[in-house]
Amino acid sequence: MILQPVLHPILLALLCAVPVFFVIRFIVKGPQRGLWALRLGMIAVVFVMLLRPGIPGGTSQTLATDTDVVIVVDTTASIVAEDWAGDRPRIDGVRADVQAIVDEYPGARFALISFDAAAQLRLPLTTDATALISSLDVMRPEVTDQSRGSSIGIANRMLADTLSAAAKASPERGRMVFYLGDGEQTASSEPESFASSAKYVDGGAVLGYGTTEGGPMRKTTGQGTEGGDYIEYQGGPALSVIDEDNLRQVSEQLGVEYRARTADAAIELPEAPTSTTDYAASGEVGNVIELYWIAALALIVLLAVEVAIAVTAVIRLKGLARPRQTGDAS
Repeated sequence: MILQPVLHPILLALLCAVPVFFVIRFIVKGPQRGLWALRLGMIAVVFVMLLRPGIPGGTSQTLATDTDVVIVVDTTASIVAEDWAGDRPRIDGVRADVQAIVDEYPGARFALISFDAAAQLRLPLTTDATALISSLDVMRPEVTDQSRGSSIGIANRMLADTLSAAAKASPERGRMVFYLGDGEQTASSEPESFASSAKYVDGGAVLGYGTTEGGPMRKTTGQGTEGGDYIEYQGGPALSVIDEDNLRQVSEQLGVEYRARTADAAIELPEAPTSTTDYAASGEVGNVIELYWIAALALIVLLAVEVAIAVTAVIRLKGLARPRQTGDAS
């Protein structure tokens, strides 16, 4: 038998001692001893309920990923180029793969960085995976009319700062980086290097989206792309083409693998560098079969008996109070 009291047993005993004292006094000196004995039983049953008795319910195993995962996402206009799964925008594939990353590393802390003309920390490290997915769902590409070219390495400093802070705060945790983009360098300058982040990185991947044939891009306004006109170039739809050489260069700088992504292939993710498997032993909280409900049923029965006794007493009193019918004398 295992007890999981809602309060310390001594405190529970003190709380129940006062009503028990008065009930016993009524049992010893007062009338209706049977009724008061019934109430004493109710107090005893409530005391047992508050002790929360139970029996061992076996063991459970949970995997906790002691790793910080930083996700870097391309939000330039090309991320909505329509060459994912046929004619779907690439960002659909990005969102699906981020969900797979979240599912692969339960218990990890996640951070989200986006980049277009500038890098932005959308979500600092948190174990709230729901917040990560929500941030990604509402994330929109840069406004087309404001685009002035972007660099695939513009997030290098923000990534290094995020990883450095995580390493100082929790040096025992592993750190992974996932870079999701198409590798298109539209800025006139050379891409910045991610080499300064490599010393903090224990794993991850660079994931590439897009095709060599390219995909057309709809104009973005910051409110979405549905139904918008296509971006044009020299009289025809502008096409965004994946640049795998640039993506491989990023992967080499970070010290992780490059993997081209297509909608018809399941994503392959590396193992977490730091993970622990926690076992909740038999009899621990969460692995106990609760038995307090048995005491609750007993309390219901005792209450029903007292209600029945009270109803019977009321009926008897009404019968005594009813005036007798007397006939005429013969």
